[in-house]
Amino acid sequence: MTKRLQTIKRKMLVDRDVRAAYEALGDEFDLARELIAARVRAGLTQAEVAERMGTTQSVVARLESGARMPSVNTLLKFAKATRSRPIIKLSFQPRRNGVGFSGLNAHSLIRRACAKLS
Repeated sequence: MTKRLQTIKRKMLVDRDVRAAYEALGDEFDLARELIAARVRAGLTQAEVAERMGTTQSVVARLESGARMPSVNTLLKFAKATRSRPIIKLSFQPRRNGVGFSGLNAHSLIRRACAKLS
C-alpha cells in the first residue's frame, strides 16, 4: 500500500461510521486479496484469467474489487484458471457490537468518505 493510500485510509477510518462500514466489508476485502494473490502467483493478467474462465477482463476486475461476493461456481472457475486449490473454512466470530451494514450500504458510505477527502 502506498504512503498516500495509507494516509487516506487512516484519515477515513477516524470516522466511526466509516470504520464500522470498512470492518463490515472485511470478508469481501479478504476474498478480493486472495483472488489477486492467486492471479499474481500464477503470473497471469486479468485478461488471461478471464480467457481461461470464459468471461471478460471486466468481470475479473469486478471479482478482484471486492464489490460483491462471487458464487462458489465462479470461485471454482477462478481457482482452476489460476491453477489454485480453493479451501473453504468456516469459523465462529462473535457479532461486532451489534453493528451491521449490508455490503451495498457499507460501500456507498466508504465512497462518500473518499469523496470528502478529494
